[in-house]
Amino acid sequence: MVRVKRGNVARKRRKRILKLAKGFRGAHSSLFRTAKQQVLKALRYSYVGRKNKKRNYRRLWIARINAGVRPYNLNYSKFIYLLKQSNISLNRKILSQLVILDSLAFQKLINILR
Repeated sequence: MVRVKRGNVARKRRKRILKLAKGFRGAHSSLFRTAKQQVLKALRYSYVGRKNKKRNYRRLWIARINAGVRPYNLNYSKFIYLLKQSNISLNRKILSQLVILDSLAFQKLINILR
């Protein structure tokens, strides 16, 4: 029976994993077994991180809006309630950008709400 050489398949598989592990520290980037473990862990973290990024940005926008409405004797929840009552549909990202970049427009928005 003829001997089967699996060199290409195995090498490709290992190279793919080591390529993903590029930039990891120490043996995690050069030894296949440890690199494989670290790549799997990194892929898991990146999946979770994509979900967490959305949460973190929303928290940031809410904090900015809250800081922006405080000088007008409002808090965040009352401000959002007034927006919903007056059928103004601006998302939190746009509202936070208004607070930072265009304070006059934000002030007009608050005057409309009152």
